[in-house]
Amino acid sequence: MSDIANSRRSHTAHFKAQIVIAGLAGTCSVAELCRRENIPESSYYNWRKRFILAGTLGLKRKALRQQTPRKPQSAVRRQNAELVALEALFVNTREALNVFPNRLSEKEKMSVIKLTRTSKVSVRATLQRIGIPRSSYYRWVRQLSDTGTLQNCVRAPGYCCVVDRPDVKKVVFQVMHAPPSNFGFNRTTWKMDELQEAVEKSGVRVGKHSIRRIVKDAGYRWLKARKVLTSNDPEYRQKLSKIQKILGALKRDQGFFSIDEYGPFAVKQRQGKKLVPPGEPFTVPQFQKSKGSLIMTAALELSTNQVTHFYSKKKNTDEMIKLLNLLRVKYSHLGRIFLSWDAASWHVSKKLIENIEHENSRPRNAGGPKVELAPLPAGAQFLNVIEAVFSGMSRAVIHNSNYASKDEAKAAIDRYFSERNEYFQKNPKRAGNKIWGKEPSVSGFSDSNNCKDPRYR
Repeated sequence: MSDIANSRRSHTAHFKAQIVIAGLAGTCSVAELCRRENIPESSYYNWRKRFILAGTLGLKRKALRQQTPRKPQSAVRRQNAELVALEALFVNTREALNVFPNRLSEKEKMSVIKLTRTSKVSVRATLQRIGIPRSSYYRWVRQLSDTGTLQNCVRAPGYCCVVDRPDVKKVVFQVMHAPPSNFGFNRTTWKMDELQEAVEKSGVRVGKHSIRRIVKDAGYRWLKARKVLTSNDPEYRQKLSKIQKILGALKRDQGFFSIDEYGPFAVKQRQGKKLVPPGEPFTVPQFQKSKGSLIMTAALELSTNQVTHFYSKKKNTDEMIKLLNLLRVKYSHLGRIFLSWDAASWHVSKKLIENIEHENSRPRNAGGPKVELAPLPAGAQFLNVIEAVFSGMSRAVIHNSNYASKDEAKAAIDRYFSERNEYFQKNPKRAGNKIWGKEPSVSGFSDSNNCKDPRYR
């Protein structure tokens, strides 16, 4: 610190005045002047302000404050001895007049005033020695001067701090638990000013600080409500247990597919997060002309982490049957496949069920696996494992994109799933951890999942 202080330059008042006059002349800008003289602009403006107010004398450094001479050691010893005697006298007086163990009585306060006035030591030193705040002492002196007594400065024996009074606490919590509209405030949550006003209307005068103490001591704290993932399906537990039972006993010749649709989404410039250099804004037009719309139907096989997808014009039963036929051909080597999807109407249509029953009634040698349904509970899209894959795909190739056409967007999506499938063919791994490190949530089936991440859809 001393090195910094020694390296700091010191300018004379004459030099500062010349700089200020040059700046006021306007022959060059203040920035150029300060750069040429190697001084900060803030110093120039400070000098100019002082120069205008007081001329050259205002630019002189203030003289260092002279240190008060120290008292002789003999005087210090006499003062300490006096303070020790005062403290002993004060303690003896308190023991003789003690009424309240934790505070001073009227007689004790009178003795403090008398002791301080007769002391040969300063008031500050005396009060500091006996442990009395100066503000309290001068308040007692004013009270004694105005009224001739200190009775009003003494608390009653049964005094209780306002934050500890049960009647005050009761009123505060009664008001706080009621909606503000009951007291004429057009709000849904309390503000401190309005809470204090409502408590006062209820017949109790208490300050804001005391209300804060009462609320905090009771353990209350501010919390922001969290959105809870819930399903209103009355058979939620039964359906969930069925899926977990199937996954727990899945054989090598069986496959479990998580199925859903992505979209429709418009092909246009998309927003997202990206690294931006300083000073360069990152904006996306609010109103854009769409270059087309895409809907993708896909199935994720949980054992091999392979995605099968194609593009649809609509979300309906025909597209589900198309996906079902595609899976029958691609996974013809399996004996049984399980299909898990949400409760959309085209996932449980009569036409789809009849198609599945018809195909299952065919003999085994006709080819193709048997199909069994394991539907998700209603309103539980957050349990659909493929939603995590869609979130990863969206973050990778949809966000921050500006594809020129639908075909270009399709090519990017196809390449993403192709590379992803190739990776898990070379590195076999069941869906369970974060798939490929690009999906934001765990892709294994669990009742605590939140696969449908709104940040990436």
